[in-house]
Amino acid sequence: MTRSTTESSNIPRSEFPTPEAVDAFDALDHDAPYLIEKLMKDRVVDSSEEGNALYLEVKRYLVLNQIDRTKIWKMYSHRVDEAWHEFVLFTAEYVAFCKQFFGHYVHHSPSNAPDSGGAAVRGPEATFAEFAARYREVFGVDLPFIWVDSSSVTLHRRVLNDRSGHLRLQSSHEMVDLADHNGSVLFSVSDLAREALEFIARTGAFYVRELPGGLTSDEKVGLISTMVDARLLRVG
Repeated sequence: MTRSTTESSNIPRSEFPTPEAVDAFDALDHDAPYLIEKLMKDRVVDSSEEGNALYLEVKRYLVLNQIDRTKIWKMYSHRVDEAWHEFVLFTAEYVAFCKQFFGHYVHHSPSNAPDSGGAAVRGPEATFAEFAARYREVFGVDLPFIWVDSSSVTLHRRVLNDRSGHLRLQSSHEMVDLADHNGSVLFSVSDLAREALEFIARTGAFYVRELPGGLTSDEKVGLISTMVDARLLRVG
């Protein structure tokens, strides 16, 4: 495993060990069966294997953020972020994890770099490509597809629409557009998918297989994958 030589600028708290007394990379061996069970119960994952894969990425993301503060490493995946958030909800276990491996509490900061509660100064915000390259340098493996949320879309995947009820459809030639309340077009697709898009616009959570309108299984998966890539939907 490749390890960064970049020093962390964490500010330890008195109840936590000093940074010299911990090794962030040891966190990668930590197991959290209670978290995997919760991810399966909430249908975030379909199996314990998938849950463990997500948890590994949470740990790698936190480790990278602790050992390299040259850039802002955003949370680039809704699914990895959801697994991290679920871990934080196990308050005692998460605090103990942070204390043991990082020497300070790591706040959950969705869609941004973790906040250690200190006044650490970071560099510019990294692109996804820069994140993937640094990930490869630090961990010695390519960034897995689990970081690309659309890659996990299947007929049995649960999908969330945070803007349900605030979207409307409008026609354009043989296409149907999904627009916001100002009329700005967010997404366009063939009119053949009109019924499915109407369903999506008004529904806050659904399974891909539930899409109406006579679409084939591949068409349903393709439509949702594209909308997830466009950040119009997120995988649950």
